[in-house]
Amino acid sequence: MFYKDERLALFIDGSNLYAAGKALGFDIDYKLLRTEFMRRGKLLRAFYYTALLENDEYSPIRPLVDWLHYNGYSMVTKPAKEYTDSQGRRKVKGNMDIELTVDAMELAPHVDHIVLFSGDGDFRPLVESMQRQGVRVSVVSTIRSQPPMISDELRRQADNFIELQDLKDVIGRPPREVSQEREEVYAGQD
Repeated sequence: MFYKDERLALFIDGSNLYAAGKALGFDIDYKLLRTEFMRRGKLLRAFYYTALLENDEYSPIRPLVDWLHYNGYSMVTKPAKEYTDSQGRRKVKGNMDIELTVDAMELAPHVDHIVLFSGDGDFRPLVESMQRQGVRVSVVSTIRSQPPMISDELRRQADNFIELQDLKDVIGRPPREVSQEREEVYAGQD
């Protein structure tokens, strides 16, 4: 439930939302997403968190990051770390949970409601803390994928759970071909 006069902030765990949309068979149209939540309340900020893999001055998600930055999103990025696992496979690591948590805690006195786009159970203590500060918390993810993309603890802690599949007609678009490199960057951010 949203109220027109409430101050609203969006916190988007980029890799988690990407994975949830992919599991449901659609891409997120971020312009439509921002417009939808501007309609639901007084949108103060829309944060998007992602790690960037910088290879030869190019990251496969750089075009998205640039577009979001120029279209009303507050971008929070950091370099992803590349490493080789014990089987010799190239892996990418870049968790943004701490950055998202710190920003949410700092913004709490200025908002009435936050919308967290993530199913990561590590955010349950953040949701609990926001609620103690009088901030309502909605979580957007999916239970309709196999396996579900949201932890049960996070879903139960939130004031409101929004099923991503139910937003498909409002913020979705057909999936585009995505480079293997972009897949690796997002896969390393869990």
